[in-house]
Amino acid sequence: MEQVIPFISDVGFPIVVTLYLLHRIEAKLDVVIQSIQSLPDRLHESQ
Repeated sequence: MEQVIPFISDVGFPIVVTLYLLHRIEAKLDVVIQSIQSLPDRLHESQ
């Protein structure tokens, strides 16, 4: 048990930070995906 606590403190923090950043980036990626998917329609309208 004594070996597990330092492992969690060493590995747990980077995992939490990574999950937080992925959660923040996910919303922005959804907007980028929608913009890319609507691009052909916008190009067709402008011609």
